[in-house]
Amino acid sequence: MCGIIGVVASAEFKRERRLGTLIKQALKHLEYRGYDSVGFAIITYDGRLVVRKSRGMIDAVSVKLGFDELDGYIGIGHTRWATHGPPSDSNAHPHIDCRGRVAVVHNGIIENYMELKNYLMERGHSFSSETDSEVIPHLIEEFKKLGASPYDAFKAAVSVLKGAYALAAIDLDSPDRIFFARSTSPLVVGIGSSENYVASDIPAFLEYTRNVVVLRDGEVGYITSDEVHVEKLICGRAGHSEVSSELQVVLNALEAVPVDLRNRVREIDWTPEMAMRGGYPHFMLKEIHEQPQAVSSTLAGVASEVRQVAEHLKGVERVIVVGAGTSYHASYIGALLLSNVAGVWSIPIISSEMRWYLRSLGEGDAVIAVSQSGETIDTLLAVREAKKLGVLTVSLSNVVDSAIPRESDLVIYTRAGPEIGVAATKTFTTQVVALAYLAAELARVKGFMNSGEFTKYVAELRRLPEIIAGVIAQYEAKARRIAKNMVNKKSAFYLGRGYGLPISMEGALKLKEIAYIHAEAYPAGESKHGPIALVEEDFPVIFTALSDEEYGLIKSNIEEMRARYAWVIAVVPKINNVVGEVLKLASECIPLPPLNPAVAPAAYIIPHQLIAYYTAVFKGHDPDKPRNLAKTVTVY
Repeated sequence: MCGIIGVVASAEFKRERRLGTLIKQALKHLEYRGYDSVGFAIITYDGRLVVRKSRGMIDAVSVKLGFDELDGYIGIGHTRWATHGPPSDSNAHPHIDCRGRVAVVHNGIIENYMELKNYLMERGHSFSSETDSEVIPHLIEEFKKLGASPYDAFKAAVSVLKGAYALAAIDLDSPDRIFFARSTSPLVVGIGSSENYVASDIPAFLEYTRNVVVLRDGEVGYITSDEVHVEKLICGRAGHSEVSSELQVVLNALEAVPVDLRNRVREIDWTPEMAMRGGYPHFMLKEIHEQPQAVSSTLAGVASEVRQVAEHLKGVERVIVVGAGTSYHASYIGALLLSNVAGVWSIPIISSEMRWYLRSLGEGDAVIAVSQSGETIDTLLAVREAKKLGVLTVSLSNVVDSAIPRESDLVIYTRAGPEIGVAATKTFTTQVVALAYLAAELARVKGFMNSGEFTKYVAELRRLPEIIAGVIAQYEAKARRIAKNMVNKKSAFYLGRGYGLPISMEGALKLKEIAYIHAEAYPAGESKHGPIALVEEDFPVIFTALSDEEYGLIKSNIEEMRARYAWVIAVVPKINNVVGEVLKLASECIPLPPLNPAVAPAAYIIPHQLIAYYTAVFKGHDPDKPRNLAKTVTVY
């Protein structure tokens, strides 16, 4: 999740810091978002566009490139979280056009960048990076060649982009303003006195102004030192996103409606630490709420990688999916998906136990290694041992160019953005979504799914961001109420079948690691083979069923627990006969939207995350820093 800052001041404005220093400090306030490289572009007092950027941390890069030496009235800065192309000087932002007159910073993913890049190269443009972002300044340049003003050229470029983006751009031909646009990725405007700002998040400019406008999807505009201009772009991607369209046609079709901001300006009363968390009390809660955006980013970026992996897997007979902790639970879901959707024999294995299965593996098999950080030592060692045996290795990671992707034959990146809280939330949902997409693509290339079925499946995946947002909005208050009753419990069971089992495992892990309550997950059918001996009055038993089929199998288990006066909580699909029965049998019912069971796990984990979070908070624990745990385990 990249960080963006843009600053523009009037010629008379006297600030205490040089602009290069101000941009550096603003980017440091965005460090919590994670990054691998940093850069800025400034229009200097003598009218030059100066771009300085490098791989590395802000302080080191600042010294190396002399950020503090540069000054001017207008500039943009960027911290990059790699999504297309590994961390490098050339892939760092800002990116410029061929003539060096336009500089752009971008957070997000441009889905049609390769199509745009090929088109622009045919028109004589040359590129210096591997990023998707670099197409944007070249598009602006191309539209300006047709006679468009800098602002119209910017809007026209935005109109042909597909994907998620927050953009800021400066142009020597319009040196008094910063252009911006938002679709999915966050962007806010800060309104100062003789100086205005645009940024990925409020902490970037909080020490200078507390007056902000949160931009909405589809909005474009610009800031000057004394003006904030916002429009709603109403043409563009829907009608003119194909690169084959004549650029002049796209330009002629530009249409935007001015946005009235009088009721949109709000004053922020946050401490800097609160601002880094977006006003949330903890990063974990912020990241739970970020899941719709994170899943959108995953879906926007994985298609080409998934297609490549599916082509290599279509001839494979056995697939082992390995992971540790939360990533193992995602691996478990992935193995079920590959088996049931794609018809490929697949099992999940905990990374540290992989050595006991290696003797049976060889050429013709594949290992999919799931790791948020890409550095988990047990998972890395599993990949290395599998490669020695000639096994095809595929990694699923959130960190570009980390160790496991580097050592794997193929890679899929989830693009969830950095996760600060130790307890994984959005990285789990994005891993599950990426694996669900892979299973469908593999099913398609193997002939298990026809094109119509595949299109329907992917369409349901693309509904997940909206569905997840709805689940959070509808059930957060109920999760708080359940959590208040969970506070004094000493133990809990999480029971499920099918896809509901790994969701139960992840729910139990969350309660253990942040609320310090002993919680165990079991296949629901196993509960009467020993665990039920522990159940007594008010003992918490949480059931998860993702379909009417799964519910039909656990109904008798719910009845068994109810007969022993357990406190039964059930997460089930909102199907009349299911909900009706659960309301009679369970103490608490959380009915969620009925979905394809292969798609549902990313939505059905949400109530478990919220219950664990609020239980920890009500017990007085810091869910961001659970005791004895680290975000990434790099010691064997």
